[in-house]
Amino acid sequence: MKRVSTLSLKIAVILIGILSMVLCILWLPEIAARDAAMHPETAYLQYPFLIGAYITVIPFFVALFQALKLLNYIDQNNAFSELSVLALKYIKYCAITISTLAVAEIISGIILFAGEGEDITGFISLGFMFTFASMVIGVFAAVLQKLLKDAIDIKAENDLTV
Repeated sequence: MKRVSTLSLKIAVILIGILSMVLCILWLPEIAARDAAMHPETAYLQYPFLIGAYITVIPFFVALFQALKLLNYIDQNNAFSELSVLALKYIKYCAITISTLAVAEIISGIILFAGEGEDITGFISLGFMFTFASMVIGVFAAVLQKLLKDAIDIKAENDLTV
């Protein structure tokens, strides 16, 4: 039963990764080009937007890879190991990186569009959604990392006393 649930989680992670990759390769450049065509006065921002988006997606894919590694550790009955703690640590750092990059992109968007009278509330709210979602994942990974580390330490202490 455990293998079926981890297999379904692995499939979900892989599908999320494939969908994200397809969106980054096909959809994101199309959106940037369409926006540049609609607003020629800010068309020069098309490439910085794409660069920022692609830089932000790198830690996302690293976190997905670490999630797959964590699921493999669970399958191998190594869930309570230092490798699992390390995978959760990397997921936490990826979430922090994504949140930081999202805040930097929000600030740069505000600076670029503040004097132009553009309505950037959608841009800002989307950025905050990314920031808070990443923060939730980061906090969850940190809590799991702490609980797992404590469980490993307790197990090590019990092994020493026996």
